[in-house]
Parts: sequence; C-alpha cells; structure tokens
Amino acid sequence: MIDTQDFVAARRLIRRYANLTPICTSSSLDAICKAEIVWKCESFQKVGAFKFRGAINAVFSLPKEEAARGVATHSSGNHAQAVALAAKMAGIPAHIVMPENAPPVKVAAVKGYGGKVRFCPPTLEAREAGQKKVIEETGATFIHPSENLRVITGQGTALLELLEQAPELEAVLVPVGGGGLASGSARAAALFHPGLKVYGVEPEQADDAWRSLTTGKLVRPEHPDTIADGLRTALGPNTFSILSQHLAGIVTVSEQAILDALRLIWERMKLVVEPSAAVPLAAFLENKVPELTGKRVGIILSGGNVSFPEWS
Repeated sequence: MIDTQDFVAARRLIRRYANLTPICTSSSLDAICKAEIVWKCESFQKVGAFKFRGAINAVFSLPKEEAARGVATHSSGNHAQAVALAAKMAGIPAHIVMPENAPPVKVAAVKGYGGKVRFCPPTLEAREAGQKKVIEETGATFIHPSENLRVITGQGTALLELLEQAPELEAVLVPVGGGGLASGSARAAALFHPGLKVYGVEPEQADDAWRSLTTGKLVRPEHPDTIADGLRTALGPNTFSILSQHLAGIVTVSEQAILDALRLIWERMKLVVEPSAAVPLAAFLENKVPELTGKRVGIILSGGNVSFPEWS
C-alpha cells in the first residue's frame, strides 16, 4: 500500500519537472452548482493533463539498467503523451500502443514527444495484447496507465497541491477512468486530510467503476462508448482496492450532461478542457451529489487535450 513517505518522495521529484498548476473560481458556476467550487487546472500541466505527474514519478524511479531498455504503455492519449515526454526527458525510448479511435491531436502529440506509436483495435483486450507484444519485442518496462503504484502516487500529488492552495475544501470530485487519479487522490486524502471526502464521477456509458464499487466485485468494461475518451479504460486490482477503502462515493452522468458541462466550462470559465475533465461538473448539473450543496468543493480539471473540429 502507498504510504506517506511515497507521497513525500513523489512531491519532491515531481516539483523538479512538473508545473505547479493554478486554481480558479467562477461565481456563475457556483450559482448553478449551489456550491463553492475551486477548480484545479491540470489542463495547464505539461502534456496538458495530470497524467504527467504519474508518468514522471514512475519513469524517473526506475533503476538505471531497467530504464535503459525503455518504457512502454497503452493509452488513448494523455498517459501516452505523458510517458512519451517523461521518457524523452530521461533520454530513453518510449513504445506506445494506442487505439485506432484515439483523438488525432493526442496521437500527434505522442509522436511529437518522440513516442513510437503502434495502433490497435479500440478494445481493452486489444490494447493489452498489443502491449504484451511490444514488451516481448523490446524488453521495455511496462508503465501501466493506472495500476502502477508510482503512477497512482504521482497522480495523488494533484490533490495535495490543491489542498495547499485551498485548504478549506470539504470534498473533491475527480473523473474516473482507470482510477489512477481517483485512487491517488483518495489515498492521499486518507493519509494527509482524513476529513476530506473524495468522490468519483464516471460516464454512464463507461460505468465499470460504478458497477465494480457498488457490487464489491471488479467488473470488466462492456464496450465503453463515451465522448469522454479518457475515461473508457477500466479499474484494476490496485485501483479497485484503494477506491473500495477510501472513496466517499461514485456517481455516473449522461453524455448530454457531459456536453453541457463542457460548454459551460468553455463559455463561462474560458478554459479549454476535454470532455473527461467536464465529467465532475456534470454530476452537479444532474444533481447527482446533493450532499455537496452549500459545501466548499474542489474539482480537478483533468486535461485539456482536445481539438475543436471534434465537436463541430
């Protein structure tokens, strides 16, 4: 299990390479949500997403001989970019398996960071099979997008930073895909801020985490099909275990609510974020978290890697 010293070490390492992302507020969205919300803008992180935190923590923690063989991962985009950039900064190769339907802007970014991209059909099984083949061929070390404990620890530093910037928060909402950000945040809160409640929010059309946590049994996804492409991935044993222990609750939201939330963030806050980042706001729009009415709430805007033509 991840302990306090793991987070302390991750904070120290990540400070050397990552951006200290800003927070912001919006009185108009506070009125709509009936809560005081502080937004942690991980869309301004390197690679445009919180994923850089976990990737840099995992890649730079590898023993020298292991790192020399390179790293590999599978991802629809943000983790792929993060691993590619972290590997470039470390001076080692990065092999990235991406689904054929990954957003072109994310594919281009991975290649721009020097990542060697291989495409696969858009299923978790295909991604895992492609990853296995790459590792057999190259000897690279697999950096799992969410199950790697150093990745989880790195993602949790976003919440620790947020609480340094806004220590009065009573709850935090995070999007859930593979669960790295959610489990890192929930574990960090349990260790450093035990009174803070961390909630997960997931698309209805990619609800394996909700089904897993409500049944108490790890459930595989069934053809996730959501505009929030970063949340089409699934929980694994590590994230499921951490979330089962520490998450205050998880809710699901509709595709229309995600689009409505995305539009509000773009138009009211003037922030360009991707649909995955809008999912927590969608929970307020659909009144899925009524217990947070009147509370001081943090929302982690997970990423901003989107190109406008996708929504035109």
